[in-house]
Amino acid sequence: MSAEATNPATPGPVVPAVPRRRSRPRIDLRRLGRAAFLGPATRGRLPDAIGHVVEAHRAHHPEADLEPLRRAYVLAESSHRGQMRKSGEPYITHPLAVTLILAELGAETTTLTASLLHDTVEDTDVTLDQVRDQFGEEVRYLVDGVTKLEKVDYGAAAEPETFRKMLVATGSDVRVMSIKLADRLHNMRTLGVMRPEKQARIAKVTRDVLIPLAERLGVQALKTELEDLVFAILHPEEYAGTCVLVDGNASRADDPLAEMAESMRAVLREAGIQAEILIRPRHFVSVHRVSRKRGSMRGSDFGRLLVLVNEDADCYAVLGELHTCMTPVVSEFKDFIAVPKFNLYQSLHTAVAREDGQVAEVLIRTHQMHKVAEAGVVALGNPYAAPVEEQTASDERVDPTRPGWLSRLLDWQEAASDPDTFWSTLREDLAQDREITVFRPDGGTLGLPDGATCVDAAYAQYGEDAHACIGARVNGRLATLSTALRDGDTVQLLMGQDPASEPSREWLEHAHTPAARIAIQRWLSTHPAEGRGAVREETPEDAAAPEAAPGARGRGGRRGADGPLPHPSTAARAGSTISVAGRPGVSVRLAGCCTPVPADEVTGFAVRGGVVTVHRVECAAVARMRGAGRPEADVHWGDSTECRVTLVAESFGRPHLLADLTEAIALEGAEIVSATVEPPSQGRVRHTYTLELADAGALLTLIRAMRNVPGVYDVSRAQHHAGVH
Repeated sequence: MSAEATNPATPGPVVPAVPRRRSRPRIDLRRLGRAAFLGPATRGRLPDAIGHVVEAHRAHHPEADLEPLRRAYVLAESSHRGQMRKSGEPYITHPLAVTLILAELGAETTTLTASLLHDTVEDTDVTLDQVRDQFGEEVRYLVDGVTKLEKVDYGAAAEPETFRKMLVATGSDVRVMSIKLADRLHNMRTLGVMRPEKQARIAKVTRDVLIPLAERLGVQALKTELEDLVFAILHPEEYAGTCVLVDGNASRADDPLAEMAESMRAVLREAGIQAEILIRPRHFVSVHRVSRKRGSMRGSDFGRLLVLVNEDADCYAVLGELHTCMTPVVSEFKDFIAVPKFNLYQSLHTAVAREDGQVAEVLIRTHQMHKVAEAGVVALGNPYAAPVEEQTASDERVDPTRPGWLSRLLDWQEAASDPDTFWSTLREDLAQDREITVFRPDGGTLGLPDGATCVDAAYAQYGEDAHACIGARVNGRLATLSTALRDGDTVQLLMGQDPASEPSREWLEHAHTPAARIAIQRWLSTHPAEGRGAVREETPEDAAAPEAAPGARGRGGRRGADGPLPHPSTAARAGSTISVAGRPGVSVRLAGCCTPVPADEVTGFAVRGGVVTVHRVECAAVARMRGAGRPEADVHWGDSTECRVTLVAESFGRPHLLADLTEAIALEGAEIVSATVEPPSQGRVRHTYTLELADAGALLTLIRAMRNVPGVYDVSRAQHHAGVH
């Protein structure tokens, strides 16, 4: 998009090409030169500027009608005329480059037409109605799907809400995200002219959101290059070291992969199997991962061998010959043909070794599988040309245009109305990059992220009706709802008949999917006192008790590193003055259950000792005390906005997370009064911070900064349900 366009000629994080060894070229996404800037084309004649696009498109679709491309180019060129990129190039070079990327991946004409027009509505006077009138409803929908929302209308929420809009549009047409991925790839290639901090910001969003989406849609050709470009920007030293490794391997005299490929050709030739054997160099991120895993790199570690055949049966014939005539590494065998990955990927994976210790990884697939492995959903052509037959809601692999992970994402995003919650939950969801398939007793399937539990399965199958789930059978045996599921398990969920059944707060510790967590949290927030025993009000003595995290009461509480945590609200902070109407000089205390801060709507109740405890009006304790007929005190904030507040951050465990969180807090000018970190549970960590802010108006900005720390998936005000003991 226009905000990300920069100078392709400016030095930046350009990933050097790995030398290819006697192999057929892969899909080459980098050969676009500067497109010619032409005036109006002769009517009916294809402009020279789209020659590259036409050539690539004809290679995949020889009979395609090129007239829509001609008209789309003429409209885009005339609309963008006078607009320049930061490099000084005509802006039309950007939609041309994006369209070439998609053409080389095999996208059909409608996608390419929309790609040429993808910035016209956002950056020119062209309207969606004009696009529909000239090119039809499909093209209008695709262009609308990738058009950004205006910051003037959405402010800081513009980026997350734009991604929400694109994902919802992708739910109806996956080609929307194909265009967005190609758009981001071209902008990442040409990021060199941006300020370093903006490069880093764009690279982080690409890493956290776009690359996982490319993986899930199976577009490996885009995913791997995006990974390398992000690697170069965010980890320049490691990237430079990887370049040295790759260059050193390219200069070596022998090539073990080429020698092993020749041996394999001889084996398959003797067996009478027609096959093409190619050397696939690893991309830079892959080389970096292997080098970190193994320490020292062997020559065969810099690439893999790809065997292409014509039929599915030939894949298994090749596997049999290689395992018979060469030394297989049995632990490396995987069959993704019989059980395809959730992103359409199919191949046989194996590895063979030779006497000197060199081990070559081998991928075996048909030519069609290879096309899908490279281009994913783009290789489907027009997936909406004909209705999908025999589609069932339970089988994710029946309709590749609406995979199960996307359906689940669209379901939970409806419940995440807050942009910050949506943004952090989206990154958490996409971080779970491996899926498992579990079976129901009726033969249906559920697709879940790796590490999912019976709690996740219950909400995936029953939605909010899963509140009544009381247990499960896994592979025929009774199991607790916290049981982690494995790929291929059979799960029978046991539902209670009691209409008063309710979820437990403990379920949150075992819920890995956003849908499950959001449903449980919504129920708990609307039923704060149900099933939790007798209620008593907060007293002055409570203020001296150690603070407990949400859900920690009843489990003995917890302690900080230096003993019990001080209660955050022993008395109202001097700067956060509160007056009580008609009772001058009365002692006032901020309730620890809801930690009110200036600007919150508050009310007060007198407790023992004549102290007035101040609560947020939406606090559960307020409803209980009103229900009990307790008189309320009229309280008001003073002029100062200094405040003390308790925040709870939930995250995945990773090295240096605590340091990154405290740094984010410090950068926002907040002072940490106390902090505690609970022991990790199933890879998740809960942090509780009591903070002092000079201005309560900065609270939302602070929460947003904490949520932006990688690995953090939720930050919220503490809600301790005071009085529940």
